[in-house]
Amino acid sequence: MTIKNLDKKIRAYALKNAISHEGKANPGAVLSALFNEGLEKSGVKEVMPKINEIVGEVSSLSLSKQEKEFEKLKEFVSEREVREGLPELPNAENGVVMRLAPSPSGPLHLMHAINLSLNYLYVKKYGGTLYIRIEDTNSETIYPGAYEMIQEEAKWLTDNAGFVKMVVQSDRMDLYYGYAVALIEKDAAYICECSGDNFRELAKSKKDCPCRSKSIKKNIRDWEKMINKQGFKEGEAVLRFKSDMKHKNPAMRDFPLARINETKLPKQGNKYRVWPLMNLSVTVDDIETGMTHIIRGKDHKDNAERQKMIYEIFDKEYPWAAFTGMTNFIGMKFSTREMKQGIEEGKYSGWDDSKLSTVASLKKREYKPQAFHKYAEETSNISEVDKTIEKKDFFDLLDRFNSEQ
Repeated sequence: MTIKNLDKKIRAYALKNAISHEGKANPGAVLSALFNEGLEKSGVKEVMPKINEIVGEVSSLSLSKQEKEFEKLKEFVSEREVREGLPELPNAENGVVMRLAPSPSGPLHLMHAINLSLNYLYVKKYGGTLYIRIEDTNSETIYPGAYEMIQEEAKWLTDNAGFVKMVVQSDRMDLYYGYAVALIEKDAAYICECSGDNFRELAKSKKDCPCRSKSIKKNIRDWEKMINKQGFKEGEAVLRFKSDMKHKNPAMRDFPLARINETKLPKQGNKYRVWPLMNLSVTVDDIETGMTHIIRGKDHKDNAERQKMIYEIFDKEYPWAAFTGMTNFIGMKFSTREMKQGIEEGKYSGWDDSKLSTVASLKKREYKPQAFHKYAEETSNISEVDKTIEKKDFFDLLDRFNSEQ
C-alpha cells in the first residue's frame, strides 16, 4: 500500500515523538505510527532508511525548533488516534489469564518468542497469569530434550516473572479422562467404531453415524474398553463429540476428541493408551485454568468453534478470542523436524547454531528478551491480514530494539 506524503508523515511523526521524549525521536515509534497508516511489513525494507535519516535530522534539532516545525506539519499526523504500545484488550480491567501452547517437538523458535512476548506484555500490563502449556499428547512428534529447553527459554523470555506458570498436558490425563466421561454422561459424546473412511463418507453425505444411537451406559462401557489394554485396539474406536452431522461446516460434524495410541510417550511411558486430541485437552485446560483472553493464528478458527461447543455443554462462557494472520518470514525456517534432521546430519552444530531461528541461537547471539518484547509491542496488530517480512528487514528491526536495551 502506498502512503501519500510519506516523507512528510515520517517527519511529522518523528517530531511528535521527539517532543514527547525530551527531543529524541524513536524510529520504532515512527514505524509503529506508519503501520497504523497502512504500511505493510513488506514495505519495511524500503521505508526504514528514510525513517532513520529523518529521525537523525529531527533529533539533532533543539526542542523549540522541533515544536515550531511540528506546528507546520501536524496536519500530516493522522486524525485517527495513533496507538502507542499494545492495542487494548476488552474486559481486561480485572486482570487476564492467557497462554502460549508449544508442542515439545523441539525448543522454542523465533515465532514462539514473538507470540510469547505479546502474551507476556498483556499479562504484565493488566495483571493475572500467563500459562506456558506444553502440549505433549501426540507421542509421535515429541523430542525429549524439549521439555527442559522450553521451560528454561520461557523463563528467560519472561524475565522469570512470578505470574508465569508451566503446565505439561501429559501430567493432567486424569483430568481429561474425567471430562471425557462427563461428556458421555451428558449425552454429548459417543464411542465411534466406524473406520475413518466410512465416517468421512457419512459426514460428507450428512448422515448420522450408526454409533451415535448407543445408550449412555453402552458408551461408558465402550470408553472403559478403550482404556483397557484387552479392549479395543488402535484404530478400532475413537471418542467423538456429538455435534450435528448436518452442520454447514463439514469440520464441525461429530469431530473426534480422543483416540487410542500405544506409542510410548517420553514423559509417561506406556501408562496411558487413550490420548485426548487437541480440542478436548485444550478446552479442558482453558476451562480449568480460567482462561480469559486467547490470541491465536487464524488457522485455528475451526478449532475455536469446536471448543466453544464443548464450553456450552458445561455452561461455561468462552474466552475473548482474537485471530491473527500468518507472518511469512522470508529466508527463515521454523520446522523443528528439519532442524533436528540437520543437527543429526551435522549440518548444524546444535539447537543454538547461528544459522537457526531458535531462541537458543538468538540467546547465544546476545539478543535480550526485551528486544523481542519491544518488537511484539511495536509491530503488534491483532489482524487476520497475512504479512511478509524479509529476514534482513526483521533483524534490522530486532538489532535496533536490542541496542536500545
